[in-house]
Amino acid sequence: MKLLHFYRRPVLSSTKKDHLLSVVRKKVSPSIRDIDTEFCFNIETSAPLGKAEIDVLGWLLAETFEPENYSSSSLFARKKALEAGPRMNFMTAWSTNAVSVCHACGLKKITRIERSARYKIEGDSRLRKEHAEIFLSEVHDRMTECPYPETLTTFRTGMRPEPAYSVPLMEEGIPALAKINVSLGLGLDDWDLEYYYDLFVNHVKRNPSNVECFDLSQSNSEHSRHWFFKGKLIVDGEEIPDTLMRIVKRPLMANPSNSVIAFNDNSSAIRGYRIRTILPENPGRFSRLKEAAVKYHLIFTAETHNFPSGVAPFPGAETGTGGRIRDVQATGRGGLVVAGTAAYCVGNLRIPGYPLPWEDPSFEYPGNLATPLQIEIQASNGASDYGNKFGEPLIQGFTRSFGLKMPGGERREWIKPIMFTGGIGQMDSRHVEKEPPGKGMLVTKIGGPAYRIGMGGGAASSMIQGENQAELDFNAVQRGDAEMEQKVNRVIRACVEMGDGNPIVSIHDQGAGGNCNVVKEIIYPAGAKIEVRKIQSGDNTLSVLELWGAEYQEQNALLIRPGSAAAFERMCRREKVPCAFIGRITGDGRIVLHDETDGSTPVDLDLEKILGDMPQKTFRLDRIRPDLAPLQLPSGLRVKDALDRVLRLVSVGSKRFLTNKVDRSVTGLVARQQCAGPLQLPVSDVAVIAQSHFGLTGAAISIGEQPVKTLIDPEAMARLSVGEALTNMVFAKISALEDIKCSGNWMWAAKLPGEGAMLYDAAVAMRDIMIALGIAIDGGKDSLSMAAKVVSGGMSETVKSPGTLVVSAYAPVPDITKVLTPDIKRPGKSKLLFIDLGNGRDRLGGTALAQVYGQVGAESPDVDDPELLKRAFHTVQELIAKGLAQSGHDRSDGGLVTTLLEMAFSGNCGLEIRADGGLPIPFLFSEELGLVIEYLPEDERRIFSLLAKAKVPHLNIGITTKAKHIRIRSDGKLALNEDMRKLRGVWEETSHRLEMLQANPVCAAEEKRNVYDRPGPSCNLSFRPEHASAAVMEKRKKPSVAVIREEGSNSDREMSSAFHLAGFDVWDATMTDFIEGKVDLDDFRGVAFVGGFSYADVLDSAKGWAGVIRFNRTIFDQFRKFYERPDTFSLGVCNGCQLMALLGWVPWHGIEDRHHPRFIHNLSGRFESRFSTVRILPSPSVMLKGMEGSTLGIWVAHGEGRAYFPKRGILDKVESSLLAPVRYVDDEGEITTKYPFNPNGSINGIAALCSPDGRHLAIMPHPERTFLKWQWGWMPEEWKKKMKASPWLKIFLNARKWCDEN
Repeated sequence: MKLLHFYRRPVLSSTKKDHLLSVVRKKVSPSIRDIDTEFCFNIETSAPLGKAEIDVLGWLLAETFEPENYSSSSLFARKKALEAGPRMNFMTAWSTNAVSVCHACGLKKITRIERSARYKIEGDSRLRKEHAEIFLSEVHDRMTECPYPETLTTFRTGMRPEPAYSVPLMEEGIPALAKINVSLGLGLDDWDLEYYYDLFVNHVKRNPSNVECFDLSQSNSEHSRHWFFKGKLIVDGEEIPDTLMRIVKRPLMANPSNSVIAFNDNSSAIRGYRIRTILPENPGRFSRLKEAAVKYHLIFTAETHNFPSGVAPFPGAETGTGGRIRDVQATGRGGLVVAGTAAYCVGNLRIPGYPLPWEDPSFEYPGNLATPLQIEIQASNGASDYGNKFGEPLIQGFTRSFGLKMPGGERREWIKPIMFTGGIGQMDSRHVEKEPPGKGMLVTKIGGPAYRIGMGGGAASSMIQGENQAELDFNAVQRGDAEMEQKVNRVIRACVEMGDGNPIVSIHDQGAGGNCNVVKEIIYPAGAKIEVRKIQSGDNTLSVLELWGAEYQEQNALLIRPGSAAAFERMCRREKVPCAFIGRITGDGRIVLHDETDGSTPVDLDLEKILGDMPQKTFRLDRIRPDLAPLQLPSGLRVKDALDRVLRLVSVGSKRFLTNKVDRSVTGLVARQQCAGPLQLPVSDVAVIAQSHFGLTGAAISIGEQPVKTLIDPEAMARLSVGEALTNMVFAKISALEDIKCSGNWMWAAKLPGEGAMLYDAAVAMRDIMIALGIAIDGGKDSLSMAAKVVSGGMSETVKSPGTLVVSAYAPVPDITKVLTPDIKRPGKSKLLFIDLGNGRDRLGGTALAQVYGQVGAESPDVDDPELLKRAFHTVQELIAKGLAQSGHDRSDGGLVTTLLEMAFSGNCGLEIRADGGLPIPFLFSEELGLVIEYLPEDERRIFSLLAKAKVPHLNIGITTKAKHIRIRSDGKLALNEDMRKLRGVWEETSHRLEMLQANPVCAAEEKRNVYDRPGPSCNLSFRPEHASAAVMEKRKKPSVAVIREEGSNSDREMSSAFHLAGFDVWDATMTDFIEGKVDLDDFRGVAFVGGFSYADVLDSAKGWAGVIRFNRTIFDQFRKFYERPDTFSLGVCNGCQLMALLGWVPWHGIEDRHHPRFIHNLSGRFESRFSTVRILPSPSVMLKGMEGSTLGIWVAHGEGRAYFPKRGILDKVESSLLAPVRYVDDEGEITTKYPFNPNGSINGIAALCSPDGRHLAIMPHPERTFLKWQWGWMPEEWKKKMKASPWLKIFLNARKWCDEN
C-alpha cells in the first residue's frame, strides 16, 4: 500500500539548531538566516487504518504537551524542503521498536515506520544544487541514511534476489576465483586462491557456487582463522619452533591455577565463588523470586571493531559492543552479562579552535574513513548508547590520540582506529562445557531478522583500509539494535537460571560472516542440513548469498533438543524475541544449505575440509631497525610549561567527556567504576563488580597498554603493558596474584615490513614476564591489518598504527569493599609514599612528555625487575588487607607528577612534594612503573617495616594539605608552585573541548565554571540507617510486590533485590504476562515500574509502555483499580517514573494530557550518568517517611529526566502541596538548577513526584542502585566506617512497614 505520512516538529532543539546554523553558514552559505525542521513519519500498513486507530497512532507519535506541532500534512512546503532518512535496504532499529509499540497497542496493521528529517532553509537566495548536497552531508549519516529527493511513496527498493550461480573454476581456473574475489570483496590472498582451487578441482571435483566462495572467504579470513598467530614464522631467516599462538599460551601451561575456560570458547573463565542470590522459581514465566545458592564462575572477553568504527563510527562501535556482549552470552551453555570496558585510539584530534602544538596540521586523511575527531566522539557515542540501552554498565577504559612523523620521515598514526571493548560476566558452574552436537538436535537461531547489511565484514576487517572498494567497505559495516539484544539476553538468562534444566546444549554468537560462520561452528563436526528459507528475514529481496552471509546483528545460534523446543519458544514469546528452528543435526559431517523454493543446495561441503586442520601459512619476517633519535626537550624547560602540554593530552587528561555519557550503575552490581572521590573524577585504576546483591564476593578488572613505546622497543612495550595491568589491579584486594588471568588483544599491521617481527618480539617478552610473575593469558583476539592508505598530492602512503597490545586482567575478589581509590582521603593529616618500580631509571622515550613535544625518543621505560614488581604487588595487597593505606594510584601516562596531581584533583586538596636526587623533569615525567600510597603518620612504622621486609624500595615524598595548592621542591628549589584548581582546569580542558562538540555547549560551559572550585558535596542524615529486622525477614507471609518490566527495561533485578532485602515477596512480571492474562494485581500490595529504555524510547521515553497500558482496556482497568485501592503503593524509577507521569499516577489523576507534567530530554542533549546529590523534603510520600531533611548521594542515569510542567499553575500546586519531595542540590545543599549538580535541567531541581495521599512515588534517580553501601559512587569516610546500612534501603523498608500497618 501507499505510505501514510504524519509530521512533527521540530527535529532539532534550539541549541542543536544554533550549532547547525553556525556550521552551514561556514560550509554552505553565510546568507542562511534560519532553518525550520520537522520529522516525517513514513508509515506502511497492510490495510487502511480506521479513525480510532489513527487517533491511537497520533497519541503515540505526537508530543502530549505540543499537539499543535503534529499534523497529517507537512508544516512547510515540499519544494522548499531538503529531506534525508534511512536507507531502504533494512528496517531500522527505530522502526522495529516503533512497530513493536504499535502492535502492543493494538495497531496490528502497521508493518513499518521510518522517520525522516526535513529542513526548510531560509536565506537571501535559493540554495544551488551543490550547496544543497553540502548541507545534506552535514545532517545525515552516509552509512545508514540517504537524501530523499521526493517524499517516499514506498519502502520497496525494486531489487530482486540474485540467484546463486556456479563459479567456473573447472573451466577457467584460478582467474575465475580471482574475479569473484574482487567483485565480492572476499579478501583472499594468493595462498587462499590456490588452496580453494585445489580443494574444488582436485578433491570436491566440481565448481563451487558463489555462496560457497563467499562462505569460505568468511570462515577462513584472518579475522576468523588467525592464520598469522597459527602460522609458521621465519624471523630473520630462522624458523621459530613455536607459533605465536603457542607462545601466548605458554604462561597458562606454566600456571593454569584457577582457569576454567581458556582459548576454546567465546570467552574465558576462572573459578568464582558460591553465592547467595535471588532467582525465579520458574524461569521464563511470571514467577516469584526466591533465594538460591549457586556457584558462579567469572567470565571475561575482549575484542575490537576497528574497521567498522573507522568507516562509520557510531554503528561500528555500537555493534562492536553488541558483538562482545554476545561473546559473554555464548560462553559454555550460556553466560550472564555484568559489565563492560571500552577504549578508542585515534589519530590527531585537531579540535577546531583548539590547536595543540604537537598535532601536524599538514597531515591528510582518507575520504573513505571518518576523521579522528569524528571517531573519538561518534564511536564513543555508539558504544555508550548501545550499552546504556542494553543495560550493561561501562566501568573502565582508556583513550589515546597519536600521530607524528618518525625521525626517518615515516608517519605513524591511528588513521585506522582502535575501537576496543571488553566484558566481565558470570556463568553457572554447571554450564561450563558445551555439549557436542547430536543427531536430531535442532539448529536454532534467536534474535533479529536478516537484512542486507554487514556483508563480508570478516574478510573486510582483515584488509588494510583503502584496499577494498569504498562501497564494499560500507556493505561490510553492521547496524545495531540494543533492544533486540537485550531481549535475547533475557531468554538466555532464563535458560541459565534453570540450572540443571537449561535447554541450551550449545551456543555461539553470530558475528563476522553471519550464518555461514556461526552455523558451521555450532554444528561442527557432526554436520547439519539447513533450510535457508527458515532463516527469518526482514527483506524478501535477499538472495541466498545474503541470507547465508549477511552479518545482521543481535543473533545467536543454539542447539536445542527437540523435547525442549516448545518451552524455549514460550520463553522467546514472553520476551518478544524471534526464534527459528532452521535445521537439524545430521551426523554426516557435512554442511548442506538447502533452498526449498527450487530444491537446490547452494552449499554442500565437508566440514572437516573447511574447518578442520588446514595447512599452515608461512610468514617470513625481518626485523627492521627503527629510525630513532634521542629526545630533545627545550632548553630550561619548566615543570609548569611541560604540564601545560602534558595535561592536555587526551590519554593523560580528564576523561569526563567519556564517563558522564555511559551508564556506570545499572545492574546494581558495580562496586568500583571509573570515577572516584567526592568530585567523582575519572581517575580509578581498577574496576570491581559484585557477583550478587547478597554477598561481597566479586571480580576486579584492569587494563594495561603502552603502544607508543612499541615505536622504540616492542619488548619493553609488552612488559610495560603487563606491568601496568598489575599496578592498576593491585588496588583491589584479590584472591591471589597467581589467580590473575588476562585477555591479550593485538592490534598491529603485522604483515607489513618489519611489523610482524616486532609483534613476535613483543609476544615473547609478554610470555616471559607473565611466567616470571605467575600470571597467564587465557584468551584474546587479533586485528592484524592496522594500516590505512593515504593519498596526498598524487602520492600514496601506507600509514601504520603503532603496534598495540592491550592486556585486560581479571581476578576473583573475596571482599569487594577492600579497594583503594586514588582520591586523597585525609588532606592535612596524611603522608605520601612512592614505590619506584623503575629502580631510579627515569627513561622518557615514548612518554606523554615526548609526544607533546612532537617526538618519540630513543630509550623506552621498561620492567627490568619482574621479581620486584611481584614483591611490591604482594606487599601493597597486604597493606590493603590490614587497612594501612588510605588511597593509592599508579605511575603511568604523564608520569609521577600526573599520579600525584590526580590524587590531589580527586581529593580536592593540595600537596607538598619533595622530588630530590635528580633532575625534576625526568623524575616527574618518566613513565616507569611505580605506585604512590597515601597513609597516616601513625601507620608509617608498620608500613615501612613491611616494605623493607619485602625489599621494596620506598620513599616518603611529601604530605597532603587542605589548602588547594601544589608545591614541588627539587633539591630545595621550587620546581612547581601552582594553584591546584588551575592545574585541574588544564587537565579538564581537552575533555571540555570535546564535550562542547558532543553536548549542549551552554551546559558544557556551565559545567566548566561550576566545577572549577567545588567544595564537594555536603551529605546529611536525619535518621539512622538500619537493615530489616530478623523478625521482618523471617515472616512466613510477606506482602507481595510485582516488579513490572517491558521490553527494553533493564533495572529489574536490582529493584527486586532491594524489595527482597526489605522483606517483600517479589515477583517478576512482564507486560506480556499482563497481555496474556497471567497477572492479577488484586494479589499484590505494591508494584514497581523499573528503569531502562522501554522500546528504546523511540516514541519519547516510556510512551510505548504507557500506550500498552492505556490502549489495552483489560490491562488499563486492572491498573486503574490497583491505583485506586487504598491498600496499595507504587514506585516508578527512571523509565518507570516517566511512565507514571504519562499514566497520570503522579502528581494526581485527571490532568489533561497537554497540561500534564512530563520528564523530557535533558538540557545537555545527551544521556547523563552522574553520582548526584539530592535533598529529601517533607511530603506525604509513605516511602520517604522519616528521611526528610537528609542530603544524600544517588545514581542518575537517564537521557530524558528533565521535569517539565506545561502549565505553571500545576507546578505551583505541586510545590505548595509538597508533592515534589526529592530535589537536586549543589555542594552547599541548596536546591539548584545549575549544571551538572542538576544533571537534566529540571525546574526547581525536581527529581521526583508523589501523589497527594503519598502512596505513589515516581523518582528519576536510582535508589535501587544505591541501596547497598558499596554501590555508592562516593560516601563520606565516617559513614563508610560507622553506618550499618545504606540510607536508601529505608525507602523499601518504609514500604514494608506501611504494608504491615495498613
